[in-house]
Amino acid sequence: MAKSSDLAKTWFSARGWKPFAFQKQLWAAVKNGESGLLHASTGAGKTYAVWFAALNRFAKCAAVVETPRKRKPPAEPLTVLWITPMRALAADTARALQSPVDDLRLPWSIGLRTGDTSSSERARQSRRLPTTLITTPESLTLLLARADARTALSTLRMIVVDEWHELLGNKRGVQLQLALARLRHWQPELIVWGISATLGNQSHAEQVLIPQGGGVCVQGQSEKSLTVDTLLPTAIERFPWAGHIGLKMLPQVVAELDACASSLVFTNTRAQSEIWYQALLEARPDWAGLIALHHSSLSRETRDWVEHALKEGQLKAVVCTSSLDLGVDFLPVERVLQIGSAKGVARLMQRAGRSGHAPGRTSRVTLVPTHSLELIEAAAARDAVEQRRIEPRQSPHKPLDVLVQHLVSMALGGGFVPDELYEEVRGAWAYRDLTPADWAWALAFVRHGGMSLTAYPDYRRVEPDEHGVWRVPDARLARRHRMSIGTIVS
Repeated sequence: MAKSSDLAKTWFSARGWKPFAFQKQLWAAVKNGESGLLHASTGAGKTYAVWFAALNRFAKCAAVVETPRKRKPPAEPLTVLWITPMRALAADTARALQSPVDDLRLPWSIGLRTGDTSSSERARQSRRLPTTLITTPESLTLLLARADARTALSTLRMIVVDEWHELLGNKRGVQLQLALARLRHWQPELIVWGISATLGNQSHAEQVLIPQGGGVCVQGQSEKSLTVDTLLPTAIERFPWAGHIGLKMLPQVVAELDACASSLVFTNTRAQSEIWYQALLEARPDWAGLIALHHSSLSRETRDWVEHALKEGQLKAVVCTSSLDLGVDFLPVERVLQIGSAKGVARLMQRAGRSGHAPGRTSRVTLVPTHSLELIEAAAARDAVEQRRIEPRQSPHKPLDVLVQHLVSMALGGGFVPDELYEEVRGAWAYRDLTPADWAWALAFVRHGGMSLTAYPDYRRVEPDEHGVWRVPDARLARRHRMSIGTIVS
């Protein structure tokens, strides 16, 4: 019978692997109950660094057995929340986390709760949450909007925020900050870790994630080898200056894809991905069934099939949008092509990391300019990547639209007392200097629509009961609110 602290050692040894120094450092930090931020290159082993930290600390010793049991022991209660910014990343993370649990025969269940989760699975989770729940900021807020949220989440011990850089600089991240503030209020000893590979301002990222201070920053041991090159047009004098989607480069892109076993072709919009997918099929009809399309408007079944086929090495190329940007482990992918501007150094590095996604492998991204000015941008992007000059991301400062939505959600989640919730909200970094006047405005807005919307009944969403607890008395408004939880990040 193995000790819980030996779970990582046992699993790594069985594969002939040796943990990196940063993984051991993180395991020790979590063992001591510390929160922090892990910053390491793409494919360096970040997921297993944090996952085994959780298993080492919270998995019971008796869970590891020498022989199979006839009856599977009941799963442990909810222990870890794994927050991810994307549905595709959630499904891939679940597969990665499940492997050690199965190999070590731990009584831990792993579940998903995203926009793709079926109603039957949601109902099952309403009765009993899995030991590890992989979810998004929006779905976490929905959980907190349950009347029994505090009881349902009472056994939670650790939260992992994957791809923290993707949430840090927008209102989805602020929504998550408010959710973390509520969970910390309920459980002050909660362990919180963020994971990222492309942060230009690590100290700010750590401060926002762990506003109470005392966080640990764990840095990966080395930078990943990353190659950036550019496809050039055959005749620069006839290359368009602007306003095109890059199809003039189609012959060069076809040639590059033909030379590789598996590639990802990133575009910046769904319409552009559809156009490029059709153009590739018209140029090479023999690739029918070997190339695929992936974006967030496709059905879950289609996206799942594409992700599975890509992981199994069955596809020569996938034309995609940001739906496959982050963290997804597609080991067979040899290279990445970026059609047009990547709109940022961090995003370019993230997309490049979908190739060579393993420790010690080189990632390669080829920039495909759609017009002449992007040739200059491609040269600048290559220089920025070589120097690791990643743009910093700043958390928004007290966005009141996110705050008023949070107030209604908390009114649904068992109700709130304004003075108590005010102090809790100020525990979120974005609202650290929220003034009493701001708070009074937000309360007035959710109670009667404020000065502007007081004549409209639909804006009378929250009212105090006879005990001074603010709740949502209208079931119709409650249903509408739950269906629209989320933020507009642009």
